[in-house]
Amino acid sequence: MNESEPIELPINGILDLHFFSPKDVKELVPDYIEACLEKEIYSLRIIHGKGKGVLRRLVHNMLDKHDAVISYRLADDSSSWGATLVELNKSKNDKRRTEVIS
Repeated sequence: MNESEPIELPINGILDLHFFSPKDVKELVPDYIEACLEKEIYSLRIIHGKGKGVLRRLVHNMLDKHDAVISYRLADDSSSWGATLVELNKSKNDKRRTEVIS
């Protein structure tokens, strides 16, 4: 596979970042949030791994800045993957739909 070819991801509310570099994540996370909003998916699980927390901090920084994010928290389940659970604002999606229709 060519490195510059886009990778197709399922838009199902679960984003696994294990296969992406931090520079890719900077574009991927906001784009994935927008794609979830379009599909009316408002609860997301972003898997960033445990490690040293570099990727987790990067993801949390992006979530802090995204208008559609209501809240996020570390998943407290027993999985061996570090993950963040994200809640998106449904009314932000309603506003976007209104802007497109008008």
